[in-house]
Amino acid sequence: MALAFCVLLLGLAGCAKAPYTGRSQLIMYSDADEAKMGLAAMQQVLKKEKEVTGTPESARVERVGRRIAAVAERPQYRWEFHTIEKDVVNAFCLPGGKVAVYTGLLDIAETDAELAAVVGHEVAHALARHSNEKMSRARMVQVGQLAAMVGVAAAGGSSQAAQAVGDGYAGAMNMAVMLPNSREMEYEADHIGLLLMAKAGYDPHAAIEFWQKMLKQSGGRKSDFLSTHPTEAKRIDALRGMLPEAMRHYRPRDDGASGGSGGGSGGKASGPGTGPGGPAPAGK
Repeated sequence: MALAFCVLLLGLAGCAKAPYTGRSQLIMYSDADEAKMGLAAMQQVLKKEKEVTGTPESARVERVGRRIAAVAERPQYRWEFHTIEKDVVNAFCLPGGKVAVYTGLLDIAETDAELAAVVGHEVAHALARHSNEKMSRARMVQVGQLAAMVGVAAAGGSSQAAQAVGDGYAGAMNMAVMLPNSREMEYEADHIGLLLMAKAGYDPHAAIEFWQKMLKQSGGRKSDFLSTHPTEAKRIDALRGMLPEAMRHYRPRDDGASGGSGGGSGGKASGPGTGPGGPAPAGK
């Protein structure tokens, strides 16, 4: 019964499609719900973390972010680009266009094009509504787990047996649905992100250069069997396969910030106001 119910819910996923890829999605939350959750989550992050403003680093994040946002085709998003002072190689984009980049990542993403690869990837998660999809699938698993437990209890099983069946169901669904789907989302974000950076005038080859740096830093130690993220090596291979499509959208700009190995200058970080910053930040 639980499996049949989940199959029914997955069948309803056809009404939602991921942008660019057309992948069917299970989406249970509205755009308004997403925006509220994204805003609330970013407010919590900024309460706990130290934001950097008025520096070359924050200006660089803002400049690159605005160029990506300009081609994202989400006029309803109230884009924000925050720089967090922390020696962590991380970045994220919350629903509704709330982006944060940690200063530790800026030490690795030395060029604007490399930074655009990361920001494009994170923005792609928001455009494809991956957070919504993850929450929707988690909700599906919870309902299925409850249905399995009720089924055992209705058949005369003990509460301990019902709990064991429910836990087993949740674990199986996590391995069979949640983790593979999360890895699929990562590749999808790489695909969409590569197109975004190309449309914004950044050389897509820079994405491979960035992940080669990450691979060198990690030493190739990470296993991806139980990870929601593919290994750096697998990601690089996948990106190489995506490059021809991305390059068809690439038109280098003459501001010196487009380059990866395929052209343009290195696009090193520069001071505030030295690049196209785009419109004034919204929602700050």
